[in-house]
Amino acid sequence: MKPRREKTIKIYPQKVKIVEVGPRDGLQNEKEIISTQDKLTFIEKLVQSGLKNIEVTSFVHPKAVPQLADAQDVIKNLKHHNGLTYSALVPNLKGLERAIESGIKRIAIFTAASETFTKKNINMTIDESLNTFAEVTKQAISSGMSVRGYISTCFVCPYEGEIKKEKVLNITKSLLDMGVDEVSLGDTIGAASPKDVFETVGFILNTIPKEKIALHFHDTYGTALANVVSGLELGITTYDASSGGLGGCPYAPGASGNLATEDLIYLLDRMGIESGVDLNKLTEASMFIEKILGRKLPSKQLQRIINKQTSCI
Repeated sequence: MKPRREKTIKIYPQKVKIVEVGPRDGLQNEKEIISTQDKLTFIEKLVQSGLKNIEVTSFVHPKAVPQLADAQDVIKNLKHHNGLTYSALVPNLKGLERAIESGIKRIAIFTAASETFTKKNINMTIDESLNTFAEVTKQAISSGMSVRGYISTCFVCPYEGEIKKEKVLNITKSLLDMGVDEVSLGDTIGAASPKDVFETVGFILNTIPKEKIALHFHDTYGTALANVVSGLELGITTYDASSGGLGGCPYAPGASGNLATEDLIYLLDRMGIESGVDLNKLTEASMFIEKILGRKLPSKQLQRIINKQTSCI
């Protein structure tokens, strides 16, 4: 007679924060230039869905990312609402100058846990990037800004393979020590599994408070939502996602788009976890940008609604 397996009850957070990255991380990878007005309409539709944290643009040099060359115009014309935080990516001190001029109050900086990826992405070593961003963070905070940090390739790198969890922890600590208030750990090529999330993130949580950690998944192999569940079981309450599944990375061969915000919200709704986001209104935002782009976006929930299909459970 086989022994009975004891059932374990999973305890999930009651509420999570979504950081919407579609207007920046999504649109920066598009071949076509989207008009400033269409970006503003897209962002406002995202706001109307209930999203409270939206990364709207980047201050990377316009020649490097021409899709976001209108960063200052976008920020200048944003509609402001109570309880809403807009942010923008900043690559260096020159970008910070432009960000300060724009009036944005929250910025994000970025490095990686892979030397090769960091070199290809921003033409620096990891140490050089940390030195650069220490000064950016110092000046940003002294200017009244708050700062978020991204670490790419936290699980697998397209050039170096498996990434050691100790390396991810050390970089996370460095970012927090310089004044960053939240670190987003990225699965840049979407190769991580729930086991990887448990091992790496669980290791980091032995040292870093879970409130300081966010997770950023890509869905290349269809594991993004499974990885979110692993994050929830670890007590992580902040997740990046992109409307419609927009995104990718030019320096990560084979990487598909970000986790679609609609798919994440559907999962959270089914699990009874509050996000504050209305799935129908969010879908309207994604339908809008899909029409502007003129191509089908990968979000499963978006396509289900467009095709007027019903869920069978």
